[in-house]
Amino acid sequence: QVQLVESGGGLVQPGGSLRLSCAASIFNFPINPMGWYRQAPEKERELVARFSRDGNIEYADSVKDRFIISRNKARNTVFLQMNAMKPEDTAVYYCTGTYGSTVVWGQGTQVTVSS
Repeated sequence: QVQLVESGGGLVQPGGSLRLSCAASIFNFPINPMGWYRQAPEKERELVARFSRDGNIEYADSVKDRFIISRNKARNTVFLQMNAMKPEDTAVYYCTGTYGSTVVWGQGTQVTVSS
């Protein structure tokens, strides 16, 4: 069974930066596409950034010009560099990827932006 494991969450002050990582438990089969979603308390899960199957990148308007998604396709890992963070970025961040025809989700990592 494929697992996605996120890391890098934590507490950061407004204006600060964090880098999230997501690693899959397998390397011998591509997990594509991959991306990041987030869910704040009492809100629905929303897209943050993702790679499409053909490699195009999509960002939520709220994070454009602040967040950067990147990946290592060979190792089935995806990263999210978050800069100029705001309190409204506070949420649980989830990594997701498609393994064959199955969508897999990580367990989530908490990101809190507060002074």
